[in-house]
This record gives sequence, structure tokens and C-alpha cells, in this order.
Amino acid sequence: TDIKNTVIFGGVKQTSQVYKLHQGVDVLVATPGRLLDLINQRFISLNDIEHFVLDEADQMLDMGFIHDIKKLLKILPAKRQSLFFSATMPSAIVKLSNEILGNPARVTIEPEKTTAEKVEQRIYHVNKKNKTKLLIDLLSKELNDSTLVFSRTKHGANKIVKDLDKAGIKSAAIHGNKSQAARQRALKQFKDGELTALIATDIAARGIDIDELSYVVNYDLPNVPESYVHRIGRTGRAGASGLAISFCMLEERPFLKDIEKLIKTSIPTVDDHDFEFKMEDAAEPSLKKQGGGRGRSQGRNNNKPKSGGNSSKSSGGNRNRNRNSR
Repeated sequence: TDIKNTVIFGGVKQTSQVYKLHQGVDVLVATPGRLLDLINQRFISLNDIEHFVLDEADQMLDMGFIHDIKKLLKILPAKRQSLFFSATMPSAIVKLSNEILGNPARVTIEPEKTTAEKVEQRIYHVNKKNKTKLLIDLLSKELNDSTLVFSRTKHGANKIVKDLDKAGIKSAAIHGNKSQAARQRALKQFKDGELTALIATDIAARGIDIDELSYVVNYDLPNVPESYVHRIGRTGRAGASGLAISFCMLEERPFLKDIEKLIKTSIPTVDDHDFEFKMEDAAEPSLKKQGGGRGRSQGRNNNKPKSGGNSSKSSGGNRNRNRNSR
């Protein structure tokens, strides 16, 4: 297009970025942190900015970035055009963006509630301790191509990588605590086929563009239903087919209900798999917390009627202890 542009971001040395800025640019693509840093160093001035675009606005306006965005808004010229782009826009973020923009026009390119038609979707009901076992089983037997796995937390992503490594499955994690160099290296290895799986958090995966991604696994279901649509849209692109698998714990079932309400369809459930969640599994943690002494006492009272007063008090006490521990 002959439009001079450059990109600046943190995690790498600024020397080459500053050099390109000195040459002059028409369009600057930047992450908030490095942009503010170079503004403070007087390498960048925003006085002549005419258009301000906030990409992935839902994530940018979340608590992790909102403070930096507010700093930038104070520096930008009052007379400008502002555009917020996002694949998903939860109601809370819409409200916040309206406060920032003031009576904006909303443009929807395609319906936000649709999922890719050629993406097959499946739900596996599984308890927390068996999630990794199920993932290893699927990667070993069925998911024989590049697989993008979504974890809710950075710590969870790191743990999945360690568990997969023990099972002899090559993988890497990308998230906010990883350096830019480490994220770029992991993404390159994944694209080159050196890794079987790439484990990512939502925010780190936003910039991923991978051709012919065969599988997406929601290790943790997102609590924002629009994120589910965005996640599984990573596969089945450009007319290709894809498979989106989601693991669902008992406490994640409300998330599943919200997702199915959004996409207006029930996601097929895979029954009778080796790690299927059983309702009796839900009682396991509370039984373990009762301890040896209480376990023996309960064993002696097994023949007492279930409706007995002592039994009711004991159950209530356990619930209180579990609630406090959570």
C-alpha cells in the first residue's frame, strides 16, 4: 500500500523500533506498555494522531489493560476518530466502551452467535483430576495433528505442559508471564510441526493465526460464552473442517449452559469414555477432608437411620468447613 508503518512491543530491545520511528511512520501498531514507555522517553508524540484503533477491545478494556488505555486517552488529541475492534464484546465491556467513546455507532460484520459450520463440536464430562489424563489419551490416540489447548490460567497452562512432557508429548505454553521471545519461539515451533500441542490462555492466543489448525481443546470452559465461539473459530477456517473438544467439570456446567444458549444448539456429549465423570465422584473431596477419626466414627454409625439428628448436624458441619476452606 506504500503506507509507512511499523510495530512496537515489549519483551525485546527497543533499538530497532526506535530506529524505524525516526524514519517516520503513518501507521503505528503498538502494545500499550511499550507505547507509553517510548512516549515517556520522548521518542513518540501523539499530538498529530487522527485515528485511534483499539484492537481486541474486550481484552484491552479488561482490568489488565484498562489503566494503560486510560493513560493513552488522556494523551491523545480530543479531536480524533476512535474505533474499537473485537470478535467478542461482553455487556460489561460494551458499557465501559460507551463511557469512553460516548454514543458510538456499532457495526457488526457477521453474527456474533454463529459458530463455524464445518467445526465438529464435542463435550466430555470429566472431573478435575482426570482432565490431563483425558487430554493425554486424546492426543495419543485421536488428535494426531496440531492441537491448540486453552487453559483458564497461566499456572494451569504451565502444569499441562509439564504433565504432557512426562507423557512424552511435546508441547509449549504461551501466556502473559512468558517473554515475547519465548512466545514467538513456541509459536514458530508449533507452526513448524515440532510441537504436538500449544497451550494458551485466551489473551495470549488472540494474536495467533495458524493455517490448517485441525483441533481446538477447551481444557477449561470459558466463563464468557462469546469466548467459546472465538476459541473454536481458530479451526475450520477457509472452508476447512475442524474439531473442537471441550472438557466440562461439574462446576463448569453453568458455563456450558450459557454457551449452548448463545450458539442456540446443544453440543453433542461423548459418553462412556474412560474418564467419564460420575456423580459419585463429586463426593470424593468432602470424604477425604473428613479425616481418619471422623471416617471411623461415620463407619460405626453406618447402621443408623439416615434421617437421624446427628447425621444431619454432621453433614451441615462438613458443608460449613468446605465453604470456609474454599
